[in-house]
Order: sequence, then C-alpha cells, then structure tokens
Amino acid sequence: PSVLISDNGSGSAALHGTVHPPPVFHDSSSIDVDAVTEAELKENGFRSTRRTKLVCTIGPATCMPEQLEALAVGGMNVARINMCHGTREWHRQVIQRVRRLNEEKGFAVAIMMDTEGSEIHMGDLGGASSVKTEDGEIWTFSVRAFDSPLPERTINVNYEGFAEDVSIGDELLVDGGMVRFEVIEKIGPDVKCICTDPGLLLPRANLTFWRDGSLVRERNAMLPTISSKDWLDIDFGIAEGVDFIAISFVKSAEVVKHLKSYIQARARDSDISLIAKIESIDSLKSLGEIIQASDGAMVARGDLGAQIPLEQVPSEQTRIVQLCRQLNKPVIVASQLLDSMIEYPTPTRAEVADVSEAVRQRADALMLSGESAMGQYPEKALTVLRTVSLRIEKWWRDEKRHEVMELPAIASTFSDSISEEICNCAAKMANSLEVDAIFVYTKTGYMATLLSRCRPDCPIFAFTTTTSVRRRLNLQWGLIPFRLTFADDMESNLNKTFSFLKARGLVKKGDLVIAVSDMLQSIQVMNVP
Repeated sequence: PSVLISDNGSGSAALHGTVHPPPVFHDSSSIDVDAVTEAELKENGFRSTRRTKLVCTIGPATCMPEQLEALAVGGMNVARINMCHGTREWHRQVIQRVRRLNEEKGFAVAIMMDTEGSEIHMGDLGGASSVKTEDGEIWTFSVRAFDSPLPERTINVNYEGFAEDVSIGDELLVDGGMVRFEVIEKIGPDVKCICTDPGLLLPRANLTFWRDGSLVRERNAMLPTISSKDWLDIDFGIAEGVDFIAISFVKSAEVVKHLKSYIQARARDSDISLIAKIESIDSLKSLGEIIQASDGAMVARGDLGAQIPLEQVPSEQTRIVQLCRQLNKPVIVASQLLDSMIEYPTPTRAEVADVSEAVRQRADALMLSGESAMGQYPEKALTVLRTVSLRIEKWWRDEKRHEVMELPAIASTFSDSISEEICNCAAKMANSLEVDAIFVYTKTGYMATLLSRCRPDCPIFAFTTTTSVRRRLNLQWGLIPFRLTFADDMESNLNKTFSFLKARGLVKKGDLVIAVSDMLQSIQVMNVP
C-alpha cells in the first residue's frame, strides 16, 4: 500500500489548544499526518511552519508515555537519552515508548543516544538529585569505592589518577564553573577542597582543574574518547536501533571513522548517524576533519566553556555552526539554553536572546538538557524554544534577510554534483518566485539535506521510502519528512501526493511548488492542479 505520513516539524500547539493526534491507519487511499502539523498548515499556511528543530533530553520529569506525547505535541523532533544517567533497562523503556508514540500517533520522533565519554566527572551524589554547597565548606573528592552511603560532603570521582594529578592550590571547576573549589590537602586517594564559589552540584557533573590560569590536562588528555562502558552502551544503541549516537569528547576524526566501521560490522543494514560532540580543546584543533568524518555535530557549550575561556565560546559556536552548514552536516546548539527554567516557569531575557542568536545563526536544532530531563517546567521550556524559533524565523523572512554565506561545492562524484546544482537552483528559484513549498522525492535523504543546507524561505516537504530515513531527516532545518511508497515515474508520484495533500486540506489548487527528485535528478515548477 502507498503510505504517506508527515511529522511534527511545525509548530504551535498553543495556537489551537491541546491537540490529541488521531490514531494512524496505513491506507493506500489516505494521508496520515499528525495533528500538530495538520492544524498548523491549515490555520497559518506553509510559511508558518517552524524550521529550527528541537531536541529534548528525556529524564525522570519526562519519561512517562503521557509526558512524551505532550513533548511530541509541543514540537519535540528528537528525543535524547543520556547514558550518564539511568540504567539500560530504563532507557530501553523510553525508546519503546517513543517508538509506540510514533506508530500510534503518526509522529516521526527520532532517538539520539548520548555516550558518557571518559572525561573526569563526579559520581551520583548518593542518589540525591542535587546538593547545595556553601562558601567556605570543606568537601572531599575521592577515587575510593564506598560500600555504604557516602560520608557527608564527599564526592566520588571516576578517574583513578585524580589524586595524583591535582596539586595543592589548583582550582577545581564543576560543570565549567557552576561551583568552584580550591585544593587544600591531599591524603592518599582523597583530595580535600574548600568551596570558593558556592552553587548547586548535580550528579555526574563534569570536573576540570586549573593551575595558574590554565587547564591542567596531563593524563586526562590520554583518556580514551570511547570508554569500556561506552562500547557496551553503543552495542545497546545498535541493538535498540537508535537513529543517532552522539559521541562525547571527540578528539580526532579517527575515533569517528573507527566507530562507523564498528557499527557497520555489527549491523550491516544499520542507518545510525554519528553526531560528534564538540566540547574540548582537542575537538576545536581538529574541527574540520571531525565534522567531515561525522554525520553531524553538537556544540556542547557547557563542557566546552570549562576548557576554553568563556568569552571565546560564542565565536566558537558561530564557527562550528557555519562549518557544519558548509559541509552539509546538521548542527545542534546545546547546553544551558534555558537553564533557569529548571527551577523557574519563565526564562531570563538573556536566555531568550541566546536562543534567538542560535536561530539567527541558522543552526539545525536547539537542545534542552536538564530543562526537560529533570526540570520543573519541561513543557514550558519547550514552548519557549518553539515560540522564539517561530518568531525569529518570521522576522528573518519578513526582513528579506537572504543568505550571504557562500556554500562551497562538496560533491565527490559527478552524480552528486548534478544533485547539488539542482538543489542550489531550486532554493534560489523558491526565494525569487516566492513559492509555497519545495517537494523533494529522495530515497536516501541526500537531496533533502542539500536543500536544507540552502536554507530557502519556504518549507521543504521531503518524501522518502523508509521510516528510518524519515526520522533521521527530522533533525535537519526546514524539512518536514513524509514516508511515501514511490511509483516508477515522477508524474505519478506528484499526482498521488497532490491528491493526498489536497484531500486533507494541506495544499490547495493554485499553490506554487517546486519539485525535485534524486531518481530522475529533475526539477519542476508547477501549480497544484
């Protein structure tokens, strides 16, 4: 049967109240589309759809089926599971719930598994969700394994060489400076520290130590990118069929290539994309090679800001976003976007400005971490990301701020060069002719990514044959992915698509569309008949 399903690439459940998506029935004579996209397109037209994608980290605050559905209705495109926290069985349940949500409600929420990495971090705080520190308190950082509950003001550290590497007088930064300590004494495996900048300690927070104003790296720099636990987690991700694996603290392109070949050997039919997390000095030194080897990148600003001066983070974010765009790799801006909303129902104005800047930089996606995993207001935080994205994108279009970025040729074959030229032309034509939408028919998703890279003013309807490609495209800017069983000829595909979309009121007679295809490598401009 011909199946056509859209995703939740659009916008605003707030515009039309609580939306309960209808169940999905795969029928050759109907179009299946989730209620959020359908209502948004009907009420406000093509141009109202949100282009910037939204990633939510799933945690205790958002792991139940009704909470996951609320996030999907609110605009979540990708659900992130963080292997720093929780058991594999807990993560398996979340994956199953998201998959069930997709099957029953027609969503295309992708799953991203984030590895822990082997950088130095704290333990679990004895089961507490957070611990407050006070100025002048003495805390013990220890590499010992405690059988019983942790002694008061004691923190486990995962790196065995920690006590040897630090020196008295070193400054210890938790989560890039959210809390600061100074080392005052070393006793065997224990390091005594005085709190100099109080704050909130969170489980498994990243630790860095500084000496004379410089980051101390020593053995830390020799730790492997992928730890033994990470390899077990990666096997778990492959077995569960996750869509993306995000690799923490990538130091070189070789790590990415090695992992790609490992996944290929373990699962030949696998469609897992690798996202390189840029969060260390090593990542920045080999940035071009790492992004080229990966399927996408994440600007992990929290950990990055713990290794480079804070004032350098914004310029590095801009550089990473632009480089990913040039190399046609999706890029996620992450960490502390709406950090205050972990505790408060509204964001600071500075946070809104930060989100706006990421949208203006045309990043593919924005990510919530603690805000959605353990915050008090996960749905409100997602609403802020969605409404700010919609507003800034509309402002950009209204101001006719067309791109000035020169996109270099990236094709490695003659066939890819043709696809690239077609997509560049289609995007330029779409802007100059002010078309309502671009339709792209693509089996691999490649032509859809090339169109997304051009950032045209209109939305891009990406029709593909497999659900895994459809979910993967849900991370890319401006794409509304559908699944469609292709016919042999383009005209038949167009007619079928038009009749399905018209029957649901998603397009109307006279709408101007550009259609491109990687089967015929063709480009057509037409009005909906």
